[in-house]
Amino acid sequence: MPETRASQRTKTINKRELVTGKHVYGNLYDISPELLYDTELLSRIISESAKIGNMHIVETIVKKFQNLKGGIDGGVSVIALIKESHITIHTWPEGNYAAVDVFSCGQQSSPEKAFEYIILKLKPKTYKMFKADRGNTVPT
Repeated sequence: MPETRASQRTKTINKRELVTGKHVYGNLYDISPELLYDTELLSRIISESAKIGNMHIVETIVKKFQNLKGGIDGGVSVIALIKESHITIHTWPEGNYAAVDVFSCGQQSSPEKAFEYIILKLKPKTYKMFKADRGNTVPT
């Protein structure tokens, strides 16, 4: 008996993992505030981390914020849209802290290497790194 479109669709849906991505993210503590204000440095770090992680930047957005007391020396967000997903650094210089996020669905990319490069350049005294496999897992 020939397969119907419904049975073909069921076979596709029953695949264990439909979408796969690697997500590496973390918290960086006790960073020199001078590094966390520097938009050019942070942009360069993201650009270099993408190359090291075999990812390809489409666009980078940089935003500098006011500090909590209304001054101009607030945090910075650098967001790189990459073909494979995104890389972000969000900083809080007043707390010597940064949050880093590297997500890639590229099979040849290495978000771990990109994250480790960011750690190398920002030189936190301590950090926490988390890894997660991301995907659309459907029960079979």
